[in-house]
Amino acid sequence: MFSHIKELQYNAKPSKPDPVYAKKLQEILGGQFGEITVMMQYLFQGWNCRAEQKYRDMILDIGTEEIAHVEMIATMIAQLLDGAPAKEQDAAAQNPAVEAVLGGMNPQHVIVSGLGATPTDSSGYPWNSRYTISSGNLLADFRANLNAESQGRLQVVRLYESTTDPGVRDMLSFLIARDTMHQNQWMAAIEEIEQNQKAIVPSTFPQNLEKQEVSYSFMNFSKGEESAQGRWASGPSMDNQANFEYVANPEAMGQVPKLTQAPAYIHNSPVPGQPAPSTETATFNKQGKNI
Repeated sequence: MFSHIKELQYNAKPSKPDPVYAKKLQEILGGQFGEITVMMQYLFQGWNCRAEQKYRDMILDIGTEEIAHVEMIATMIAQLLDGAPAKEQDAAAQNPAVEAVLGGMNPQHVIVSGLGATPTDSSGYPWNSRYTISSGNLLADFRANLNAESQGRLQVVRLYESTTDPGVRDMLSFLIARDTMHQNQWMAAIEEIEQNQKAIVPSTFPQNLEKQEVSYSFMNFSKGEESAQGRWASGPSMDNQANFEYVANPEAMGQVPKLTQAPAYIHNSPVPGQPAPSTETATFNKQGKNI
């Protein structure tokens, strides 16, 4: 069950309208690593969680907080659009750099949303649920969450650097701080899980069923051998099951692929050295089945 209170989690009030910046701010609302993404990702991970109750509760704690962040950013965007008639877009276009990169304010903020935020990114692309990850494997999901918070914090920091509005910076500084906590939170949860199971996902698959000869081989598939100097090329593996091996010149281990001639009704090009397919024309019934 969810309930709503009128107060925002933190202040979201700019010092003055800025419709061009409102367009930028859409990225951390409806972009791939925006607040809508992490909100939906965490909520579905929590709702689908079959593991220990403390993990479910923690995931839903942060997922619910992300709803508050969506509300804060949407509120900020709406206020950045306050009193933003078409002339604001014309004024922005007078700056060649702004015009070249942004083309002024987002016209959909006027035409579609009536000076309000939209569930889109900074280029107007609609938010997509394919951005979200909820696999049911906590270690896999928590690593995805850490990536989402890392990318999200990076984008918020870049937005912080691109404005001098003290009100906007104040809200962004709060979001940056919460992303600091959330990265630490996921790292702590990952560490805890890794102490109780293998670090490789999924840990439940019998390792003897994989081709173990190459399980810990780093293969150099590009020019140069600088990669041999990395932690991943020698020494104990991160799961402590073996030692890394550096393979300087990996050899092909598979067969040369050779496909057979397609049936005549496919009308492919002939394959040299193979007999021509039957010239009988395949017929199909109304259900699309060969008869």
